[in-house]
Amino acid sequence: MYISLFISAFLAATILPAQSEAVLAYQISAAPDEIVMLIAIATFGNVLGAVVNWGLGMFATRYRDRAWFPVGRDKLEKAEGRYRKFGRYSLLLSWVPFIGDPITVVAGVLREPLWSFLVLVTIAKSSRYIIISMLVTGVT
Repeated sequence: MYISLFISAFLAATILPAQSEAVLAYQISAAPDEIVMLIAIATFGNVLGAVVNWGLGMFATRYRDRAWFPVGRDKLEKAEGRYRKFGRYSLLLSWVPFIGDPITVVAGVLREPLWSFLVLVTIAKSSRYIIISMLVTGVT
């Protein structure tokens, strides 16, 4: 039970297309007494996946001028500009589908310190899972 949730949360945070909310919702409905542990595991997996993105961003910068690099220079510069404009607090949007994963990669490209990355991403990701659990259990 825990492993499938961890894997789905981890994959959902990487640049791979995956979703973890349905897995979490199902597991909470199947084992409501385990809600705190389920939220913690989902958060840990999701944050760890975001750290992979951050690391890819840190590593990828040395190859940004290569022809095979998956993101064009103009798109990368545009993303970097947005990140610089809104700062590290844009990481609070790392939970948002489609834009969250690129934000975590750009944070790595721009060398966001790991400590601030972890704090902000953990706040964002855990908040999402807490809200999902509240919706599943009917707690408001």
